[in-house]
Order: sequence, then C-alpha cells, then structure tokens
Amino acid sequence: MATSSNIAKDLVPSYIVDAGKSRFQVKAAASGMLSAFGHNPTVAIRGFTGEAWFRAQVPEQSSLRIAIDANSLAITGDVNEKDRQEMDRMMKEDVLETDRYPEIMFEGAGNQAMKLAEGMYRITLDGKLTLHGVEREIVVGCNVTVGEDSLRANGEFSIRQTDFRIKLVSVAGGTLKLKDELKFTFDIVARRREMGNE
Repeated sequence: MATSSNIAKDLVPSYIVDAGKSRFQVKAAASGMLSAFGHNPTVAIRGFTGEAWFRAQVPEQSSLRIAIDANSLAITGDVNEKDRQEMDRMMKEDVLETDRYPEIMFEGAGNQAMKLAEGMYRITLDGKLTLHGVEREIVVGCNVTVGEDSLRANGEFSIRQTDFRIKLVSVAGGTLKLKDELKFTFDIVARRREMGNE
C-alpha cells in the first residue's frame, strides 16, 4: 500500500488544515431503552492539526495527515447535561484512555481519483488510523474542491470500536448503550502553505 511518505512532498503543493473553519465529528448509534427517544450522541472533534498535499496533474497522488488531540473530543447532541458529563468522563477515562493514548492519527495516500468538474475531484485514500494504541488500515472516500489558495475535503468513514480494542460501554444506569460502529464525518478546510514556510 502506498503511504504519504512515498510522495515527493517538496514537489507537491502543501495545504495546512484550518481547524477553526473545519468540522470533524463522530456519530454513535445507541441501543437500549433510550435509543427509542433518539438519544444518538455526537462527538465533536475540536482540537486537531493537519496537512494535505495535492497536485491537479496527478490527483491520485494526493495525501492527508491529521493529528487529533484525544482530550479535545466533546459530547454534543440531544443528551441532558448529567448524562453528557458522565459520557464525557467515560469516553476519556474508560473508552479512549486519553492519559495513555493522547493522540489519534490518520495518514492517507491517494489510490484513485476522478475529476468531477474544474477544481473538483473524487479521491479515494488508502489510510492508516491509529486509535487507542491500535493501527488499522481504512479506506476513505472524499470530495475535494481546490481553489487558488485553498483546499476543501469532505467525506465520511466508519470503524468498529472493537477493532481498536475499545470496550463497549453503557451509561445512564445501563439504559443507553452504544453500538460497535462509529461513523466519522469531516469537512476539512485548508490553506495553501506559502513557499519557503515551514
């Protein structure tokens, strides 16, 4: 499998992710008694950095690297404050074990690319996700829009918690349980790195 390190990045335009303008979140599906009331918590990923490499002549050679501060994850969605606090604590202490694994990392390199329109592409990335101290290969499809000095990529992918040795937990006295599958959605905005800047 190709990795981002295989690409001569010094020859490919580089873009720095703007976390303030980007959106990155995780959706969990609930089971148990409260699932009938639509209690499907969403986790906002607020602290992350990243860089993308893209060249229009060879879009299939695109790559992306994202580093996430695991402690920046926060429960949002239709959950009352008491349950939110319990879920937030449990997510960081019992599920992600952020003291032991403070960083979540994704590195992906292009596999396929299709030009949809001028400046718009559909790109498939072969990636590696490191989560909870476990590294797994995943495939991520995304739509990429490239401007003169900016790049935007959006898409989604799913993982199973048990693949990363994460134990499934229940909260609210066992009335709310989370299913194994988690769905990640992202809308990444990046600005072109000026030549000569590190």
